[in-house]
Amino acid sequence: MNTQSLIPPCNLSELFFQIYWSGRLTQEHRQSLRATLLKDSLSEEEQSSINRLIYAVRRGWLKLAD
Repeated sequence: MNTQSLIPPCNLSELFFQIYWSGRLTQEHRQSLRATLLKDSLSEEEQSSINRLIYAVRRGWLKLAD
């Protein structure tokens, strides 16, 4: 059983760690990122983390999973 999907991430840094640890960006991860982006204000650290994830996907370091 995959316990990773059973425990929702508490914040963006935890989500970032889960994505990099697994090497995959799942639908649940994308929904969490979307919700984070829809917040009224993002800190500079949050913006930087999201940009790093996008860059890693573009470079092929992370895979998109359905």
